[in-house]
Amino acid sequence: MMDAMEAILTRRSIRRYTSEKVPRELTTELLRAAMSAPSASNEQPWHFVVIDDRTILDEIPRFHPYSDMLPETPMAILICVELTPEREGFIIQDGSAATQNLLLAAHAKGLGAVWLGIYPREERIEGMRKLTNLPDHIVPLALIALGYPAEEIPRKDRYQPQRVHSNKW
Repeated sequence: MMDAMEAILTRRSIRRYTSEKVPRELTTELLRAAMSAPSASNEQPWHFVVIDDRTILDEIPRFHPYSDMLPETPMAILICVELTPEREGFIIQDGSAATQNLLLAAHAKGLGAVWLGIYPREERIEGMRKLTNLPDHIVPLALIALGYPAEEIPRKDRYQPQRVHSNKW
């Protein structure tokens, strides 16, 4: 298995997948990694909807303009956060940390994935709510298209020293 730095530095957004199914055990490993993310006050406000139903995956491009890979994708995972008055503060950051953990775990396990933003676009939020029967207090944050990659995207060094400041701007 690749180490953490290699996974971080070589992970790329993959939008083309083979038709091979992702085993349930591997999906569970990815969700375990996602749920190991840090969260404010250890609230862990996340919920996940594993989607492998073709009907649902085929419907998402009707309201999400950047999801045209989904009809060819074996599965997707919807990352949601639970909104309650006590949890309002950092749920987006908490859910985003879980999303990044899932992306890195997928890459480390030889899978390809791409992060499709849902929140804060109202048409995407409502579309996912209706398709997956989410309760009102559950906010869909991100959708991860997931599968075995049918494309290879080379590593790109994104380090930009001009964006690093020391002590003050």
